[in-house]
Amino acid sequence: MSSQVAVAQPARPASAWSSDEAILIYVALATFVVHLLTGGRYGFHRDELATLDDARHLAWGYVAYPPITPFFARISLTLFGTSLVGFRLFAALAQAIAVVLTGLMAREIGGSRGAQLVAAAAAIPFCLAGGALMQYVSFDYLFWVLTAYFVVRLLNSEDPRWWLAIGSSIGLGMMAKYTMGFFTLGIVAGVLLTPARKYLASKWLWYGVALSLLAFLPNFIWQAQHHFISLDFLRDIHARDIRIGRTKNFLPEQIELTLFGFPLALAGLYYCLISSAGRRFRMLGWMYVVPLVLFIIAKGRSYYLAGAYPMLYAVGSVWGERWLASMRPAWRSVLRAVAWTALVSDIAITAAFTLPIAPLNSAWFQRAARIQGDFREELGWRELVGKVAEIRDSLPAQERTRLGVLAANYGEAGAINLYGPEYRLPQAISGINSFWQRGYGDPPPETLIALGFSRGFLQRNFSSCEVAGHTPNPYNIENEETSDHPDIYVCRGLRQSWPEFWSDFHYYG
Repeated sequence: MSSQVAVAQPARPASAWSSDEAILIYVALATFVVHLLTGGRYGFHRDELATLDDARHLAWGYVAYPPITPFFARISLTLFGTSLVGFRLFAALAQAIAVVLTGLMAREIGGSRGAQLVAAAAAIPFCLAGGALMQYVSFDYLFWVLTAYFVVRLLNSEDPRWWLAIGSSIGLGMMAKYTMGFFTLGIVAGVLLTPARKYLASKWLWYGVALSLLAFLPNFIWQAQHHFISLDFLRDIHARDIRIGRTKNFLPEQIELTLFGFPLALAGLYYCLISSAGRRFRMLGWMYVVPLVLFIIAKGRSYYLAGAYPMLYAVGSVWGERWLASMRPAWRSVLRAVAWTALVSDIAITAAFTLPIAPLNSAWFQRAARIQGDFREELGWRELVGKVAEIRDSLPAQERTRLGVLAANYGEAGAINLYGPEYRLPQAISGINSFWQRGYGDPPPETLIALGFSRGFLQRNFSSCEVAGHTPNPYNIENEETSDHPDIYVCRGLRQSWPEFWSDFHYYG
């Protein structure tokens, strides 16, 4: 077979409503509808509570992440208020777009409608998981897939102007999550190690580089103004992840990440890197291998590489289609049935354990919560805030006038700020991540309701602290709040001045 992919594209259907693109959009819309139908169950996840609070304080950067995710969260708040389904809408939409792009990559590489649907179906499991919460993972993934799609368009068309789209996507991806830098190094390697090196002499590549830097510039300036605080955050979080073992199974967890789609990804990698027929798309292979190796060396978490798989699914589906075409019709039918059974099983398994559909405290819920702990961290926040308000109401009237709520983690602080206005509670005070930058109020509080802290920390910093209540557990489900630090304290008499205390109170989580 020629090294140049030259597969005749099927004739366009008479109606745009039945075109290949339309079918892919219908598939993606189905995932979007599933997210809308299930997204209102349980409650806000602790990570979402932090993002929601950051969305109320728009900036070009935050301690824990770049600004794209809070920006879309702010749009959600503006359009839908604090609706849980509305808050998650843009994450679900981002994942649905990634499904369409995966199918379109297969089309661009030369795949028929069948190959496009196989590639899209392989991308659906992560779409369901990644769109279930409003999180930066959702947008990071989208920009990896979008960048890969633009690279495929570049390689297939050989039109160097696609570097403008590639550069823009890289820059916006850096505004979603800094792991885009690893993917960018894969692109650099792909250019240097394949025939794509011819583009080094093209002005369009360098215009693309300039666009990527321009898109990322506002966040870079913010980081410079804040002493590159996110580097401290990332070092701290990375050390924690290594310490508690979150990075030790990176390679085995790639199979968990892709499930039955893993053979399809391997087929795509083989086609790109080894097969002579895939020479035109060699660059895609390096765009996977380089981030893979870098994440192994740097001890990254397994899901960091998720955005690199859709391009392999697309290539693998085209390779598989051509391989099947060389087989006897009977074997072809059997293998297609096996492949679709595997992909549909992936979708069903992922939906069962990542979408909030299991009845609370059912055996199904308990198993899902053991596999991934997100569900447990979506429960009990409103009740926790209600308990804080109850403790506030039990205090003497004179203490309520200079009252503060000191929260140890961003889930507690975000919950207080979300539900607290219903109870006329003050905004939370916390030293974690970007909450620290918002200060402790003026005038500073004299009496504090403290939640999430150890007794030892509070006794070292306050002249008196007493247990005033416990984190409620209305669903009888253990999570971080109910098991790790259930005591809620009332504290008085800060031993230092507030400026002195605050200067040492910043920490990451």
